Amino acid sequence: MTMKTLSRWGGAALAAVTISSPAFAAMGNTASTYGLLPTDVGTAQALSLFNTQASALYYNPAYLTQDPRGELSVGLLHGEHELRAVSQGNPTGGGAAVVRDGDVLNDTDSQQQVIALKTDLTDLTKMEHPIYFAIIAGVEKYGEEMLAFNSKNSLEGQFFNYDRQPLFLNLGGGLELANGITTGASAHISLRSEATLIASADLSGTTQYEELSVTAKPVIRPVLSMNFEWDEVFCGKEDCGIWTGLETAFAFRGHTEARTAVESNLTIPGTVVDPGITVLIDTIDSYQPDIWSAGVLYHFSDNFRAAITVEQQNWEDLEDELARDTVKDQAMAQFKDIVVPRIGAEWTVNEHIILSAGAAYQESPLESIQTPDVNYLDSDKMIFGVGSSLIIPNPPILAYPLRMDFGYQYQQLEERDFELTTTRPGVANPYEVVTADGDVHVFSGSITLKF
Repeated sequence: MTMKTLSRWGGAALAAVTISSPAFAAMGNTASTYGLLPTDVGTAQALSLFNTQASALYYNPAYLTQDPRGELSVGLLHGEHELRAVSQGNPTGGGAAVVRDGDVLNDTDSQQQVIALKTDLTDLTKMEHPIYFAIIAGVEKYGEEMLAFNSKNSLEGQFFNYDRQPLFLNLGGGLELANGITTGASAHISLRSEATLIASADLSGTTQYEELSVTAKPVIRPVLSMNFEWDEVFCGKEDCGIWTGLETAFAFRGHTEARTAVESNLTIPGTVVDPGITVLIDTIDSYQPDIWSAGVLYHFSDNFRAAITVEQQNWEDLEDELARDTVKDQAMAQFKDIVVPRIGAEWTVNEHIILSAGAAYQESPLESIQTPDVNYLDSDKMIFGVGSSLIIPNPPILAYPLRMDFGYQYQQLEERDFELTTTRPGVANPYEVVTADGDVHVFSGSITLKF
């Protein structure tokens, strides 16, 4: 009875940390899983390093210098998931497999509202050299849910990278260092929450002398980048032969995580006396590893450009983080660093219409097919995207040009078998084998006002 009461209060403390209705989250974030603005979504992030819009702040802040105009963007992103776990039965013959309501393990939508602002700060200084500043923020459930956190064990299995995404916040800027060489830096901000619960209770669960405190601290990680326009570097404004239209970009994004720590202390007069029983929970969610990016862009003409980019994602570091995680430490999950290739192109049809497309292939960083109690599922995936932009130079009422963007992305998760296991006594492992796969459809739209 004491342990049941204690478990209830441990769960209550964790719920207090979320300060929201039931929510779901997973490793990754909106920007790295789908893309921030429609151009990022529609090119499978292949042109994100070379996007002149405010989302460059996250992928390549040096590229903020490419368009001297300020901009205000408001966007919506809707991700529809059908992530499946098809049971192959119990290989040990020691009982029935887990009962599920169909094969669909997760169909929770991701619905994020994004707002971004970019401006030139030159007028605020005595310098004539342009300094560009930008800020971008995203809030889940179209602005209604600022925090989505979930860290749990799962008998049915749980997908490693999807579900709702937590609050996204990034700010920074870019400037030109020399002719054709630009640099930028920004800070990605995530939260570390801490909760403390002290209470006295009887065996029926009635409490008194309660004390609950919750705090949230920002954790700041850097985004650093540099961009080279080689015709400008070598030849200035003159024609530069094979170097004309060639650009390269390099970026580093530091690892981020949403972390929650809970300390719960409970006394039960006559049963559990002071100082009571203390339960400590320290767990992470929405982890994104260190990411190194490099890309090459070539302007084949004034109207057509294409890019190839490569990302190195250092997922092995997550093993150390999970070893300190009091919810997932028993999983002993093994991860590998992965390389993600992307290719994309953009065609400016005329002064009003721009079309874009892209593709990427992402290996699963999860090497383990068994992660006891946690039971992570993840697969390699193919990513395809298409996008379009409509530019209105002189819109009615407005004094500045208006741009409307739309992006669609499809992610196909390949089939992969996993063995579900548990550390619970009396269970023959693995108690079930499942085949994980899925489909993800992402729709994104935005309106941008240039000024």
